[in-house]
Order: sequence, then structure tokens, then C-alpha cells
Amino acid sequence: MTEEATLAAAMLADANWPTFGWQVDMRPALAEAIARGRATALATLYRVEGSAPRGPGAQMLFDGEKAVGYFSGDCIEGDVARHAAEVLASGEPRHLHYGMGSPWIDIRLRCGGALHVFVERVAADSAAARELIVRGTARQVCTWHSDGHDQRVSDDAGPALTFEQEPFRFARRFDPARRVIVSGGDPGALAAAQAAMTAGFETILVRPGGPEAPPPFAVSHYLRGEPEDALREVGVDGWTAYVGATHEDHHDLGGCLAALRGKAAWTGMIGARSRAEGRLAALRAAGASEEELARLHLTPGDPALGKAPFEVATGILADIMKAFAKVGADR
Repeated sequence: MTEEATLAAAMLADANWPTFGWQVDMRPALAEAIARGRATALATLYRVEGSAPRGPGAQMLFDGEKAVGYFSGDCIEGDVARHAAEVLASGEPRHLHYGMGSPWIDIRLRCGGALHVFVERVAADSAAARELIVRGTARQVCTWHSDGHDQRVSDDAGPALTFEQEPFRFARRFDPARRVIVSGGDPGALAAAQAAMTAGFETILVRPGGPEAPPPFAVSHYLRGEPEDALREVGVDGWTAYVGATHEDHHDLGGCLAALRGKAAWTGMIGARSRAEGRLAALRAAGASEEELARLHLTPGDPALGKAPFEVATGILADIMKAFAKVGADR
């Protein structure tokens, strides 16, 4: 086995259980690699023909020890890892073509389509990579431009991905990380927070006056103040969703108003339908406009799923995912 093949095997060492494919945003893994002084190979799916599991803009990142992201659900990841190891070693970018019309007839795509992938080396001291991470931390939209050698980041907020074939160059937009803020501490609120975290969203759990110890599962941040104050502290934007689930209006109404005024992608409160009119009246009295109230989801979720904590959380998370997808499509 060649050194590159050995390295590729190591990067996909957990291929039997490929949870590395759950990570969609490459920036956290890129930031970790840079902090460790490691170069990475960034693979970008820039063109899709026919049917495919992922669309243009999907990415994988290889740091020489591990991989994150996926393109096809196990059809080509091993081969992409092999090429990534060679790109890391040589520094020369590569174009990979799988499926219909590919020169590698022994690598089959079950979907029957064609995938075109570009692999480039990102140096550990890359100014463009550091700028990308800084913009992500600041929740600023930006675009990565590259031909495999010249890499830069701009303020452009154009299409999700564009490319030019001759000479090859692509531009891939990066939006702020999708973020879900959940207020509350009962089983339903905890189920919503855990489901959001498992789905890969930046997840903030707010429990007013809650215990000092964090919840018994991972979240991005745990805050113990009022939801309104928490939203003011972290900021609200079009890539944020807020779930009011304390069941106490003096907590959740302020959070909802802050989320609505911050143009959150999705704002909702868990509670009985009988409480809806009273909540709307309280928000109007607090100064909420009719346009803002029209974006508020009261008693969210899908009743057909049931009323158990994770059944309610699943319905709410599905609504949030639809809202986030619309934000991406509308840009």
C-alpha cells in the first residue's frame, strides 16, 4: 500500500460507521486543523449531472488524520480520500469525475448520475482560510474564491456556487451557521435542544434560573438568564430559530419578540391552542406589529406525530429545517 493510500485509509478509519458525514459545514473542522498547524485538503462538489445524494456546494475536508463531510454515502468517499492525501502531499489541485462519463468505470454511483469534485490544498497559514473562519465567527455572509492556488474570501453574497471551466475557478458562498435557540427545561424543551444538536445546528439552551450544571447532553451553549436577554447577548439574524418552551409567558414572550424583531428564520412557542389569543394580545401590547405576529408559530409541530417529547420536537425541527432551507434558496 502506498503512503497516500495508507493515509487515505487512516482518514476514513471509521468508515464502518461513517458519522463523519453528518458534518455539513467544514469551517469548524478547518478551524481545528489550523489551530493545530495542519494543512487540509478541501474537496468541493461543484457540478452534478442527474440524480445525486448531495447538491453543488457540498464539501469534504481532510486533515491527514480524519475526514468530515460526504458526497455519495459511501460510493466515492474512499477514492476522494486517496486523492486528498495526494493533494496534501503535492499541493497540486485535482478535478475528479465520478459516474456517467467518468474515466473510472470501476467506481459506480448507485444514483446513476455524475459528480464533479475539485480538491485543493489549504495551507495551515492560509490567510483566506483564517478570513473564512473569522467571518463565520462574526456570522457574516462571505464567498470563497479559488482556482486551487489563488484562494481568497470576499464580501460577495451571490449564488451558492458558481464555476468557470476554462480556466477553472469556482466561488462558493458561506452563510452563517444555522442556529437554534431553545428556552426551557422540561422534557419537551430538552428533546428539542438535543434533536437540534444532533441535526448539526449550533444549539443554545436557555433555562431561566436553571441549575449551574449544564444539561446531560451536548449543546453549543447553556445560558441561565431570561430568553430576551440571551437573544440580545448572542444576536439574532435570518439563520436563527427560536423555540419558546418554558411554558411561562413572562419568559417566552420576550424571547419571541426579540426573535421576531431580529428577523429570525423561525419563531415559535410550545403551548395549548387555548393560550394562543392571549399570547398574541400580550405581544401586541408589547409593541409587536401584525407583520411580526404573522411570522409567529403558536402550537408548532405536527399533531400526527404524537405528543411525546421527541415526537413534538421532531415536528418542530422539521418546520425549522424548512425555514432554513427557504433562507438558503431565497438568497
